[in-house]
Amino acid sequence: MHYSHTVQQAVGFLLGLTDEEAAGRIRRRIGLPRPATEDPRVRRRRLNQVWAWPSNVPSSLALWILQEDDPELNAVVWRYIGLDAGLRRALARGIPFGPGRTEPVPVDRRLPVEEPEIPDAYVHHGLVGALREATSMAAGRAAASMVLTPADWRTVTEADAERALPGYARWALSVRPDCPPALRAQFGSHPKFTHRVRQAGVLDGPAEYATDHGPAVRVLDVLAMGAMMFPARIGEAEDSLRPLVQQHLGDREEAWAVLAQLIGTFHGTAPELVVTAGAIA
Repeated sequence: MHYSHTVQQAVGFLLGLTDEEAAGRIRRRIGLPRPATEDPRVRRRRLNQVWAWPSNVPSSLALWILQEDDPELNAVVWRYIGLDAGLRRALARGIPFGPGRTEPVPVDRRLPVEEPEIPDAYVHHGLVGALREATSMAAGRAAASMVLTPADWRTVTEADAERALPGYARWALSVRPDCPPALRAQFGSHPKFTHRVRQAGVLDGPAEYATDHGPAVRVLDVLAMGAMMFPARIGEAEDSLRPLVQQHLGDREEAWAVLAQLIGTFHGTAPELVVTAGAIA
């Protein structure tokens, strides 16, 4: 049976959640090719050159990659965050995103990395002043793009706690994937607000992406890149799906065969796919 590259990646990711012996046997049973062995450094360079960013991925995916503080990975992300002035500004300045990291991240000078123009409101009123002056969404986004470092986020948190920032500024900061969760909760905890933030692509982590988003084949294809693109966070997604894979698929070859047949056209989430394939088998 012929499988598209996307399906091979997606099924391969789930097979990686089983033991190696079972995975090999299942691959032979369903006719799924073994993944090609490739030097990680060579693959990284190839990804940087040719990988097309998947469609309909959450903006938080960019943050998980940026948290690696890897100049080559940053080069991949740069092409995706063209409209996020805050992230572009941070990358241009070599600001680290990894938890606890303080050393500047080298910027690949081969890239056309140009920092967005500094807003006039920031020049005249400073960070908090520019946020408080925001009377439109454009002004809110411009002011929010100057929030870069952990110290900046603390300053914003304290200013908002003292006196709530305008709604435009709050929203522009809320949908920044690097906005601290505590500050986002401070901005709003109503279910409608949380839903809008999720719709904007901001997630709690890879586990939420793995379990609550679809279609399954696209989500799993992205997660299959996780070991290379965001290795520090991919374990969260694996841990969220592993119990379901073990319970509903296990080492049953027929269940995996059903999954391989369904996955290309299945519109539900990865957990729904796994449960459905197991039930049919």
